[in-house]
Amino acid sequence: MNDHSTANSQQEHNNSYTKNIIHDGSEKILKNSTSNSEEIQSCWSSEKKVLVSKSEFTEVANVYDVASYILNELGTMTTMKLQKLVYYCQAWSLVWDEKPLFKEKIEAWANGPVVKELFFYHQGMFQISSVTIGNPDLLNAVQKATIDAVIEYYGDKSSQWLIDLTHMEEPWKKARIGLPISVRSNMEITLESMAEYYSSLLSDS
Repeated sequence: MNDHSTANSQQEHNNSYTKNIIHDGSEKILKNSTSNSEEIQSCWSSEKKVLVSKSEFTEVANVYDVASYILNELGTMTTMKLQKLVYYCQAWSLVWDEKPLFKEKIEAWANGPVVKELFFYHQGMFQISSVTIGNPDLLNAVQKATIDAVIEYYGDKSSQWLIDLTHMEEPWKKARIGLPISVRSNMEITLESMAEYYSSLLSDS
């Protein structure tokens, strides 16, 4: 963020909230289970900043509202990709906004984080274009800014890329300690573990 040279710009800075997605840029080797375990090398680093008024913080939404907003912005996608984008929206909301974006729990399934209620909605579908029981208009400006920042960073990634990424990160691994990667599990990925891990990415940068 640029330095502010006037009192007005300094006040604007004080009344705003900066949202950043920063990863350490280190080289990451991903295992793609759908391509004969071919090694995929992904070296990535990004920073996303969004300014929103602190006064916009209100109530927690539900996962259907968030999923509906994502689909409105990005269009049709696989249900697996939607699940991962919902997960990252929740994770970064805990860091930036210091509160959950939605109230439903996230479980550490074999193919990455999954919100069970959303899964039951799209069960049997490979792709999804809308969540009719969600209402994105119920989201406030802060919540929309959080989702916008997340989908700008992660939105062009494939389902498998996002699955592989979550498998490398501590919240999913911690929830599945002692379990083989392919074994089913409904263990919760806690809000505390997400907040701790994704906050550490910012502090390490």
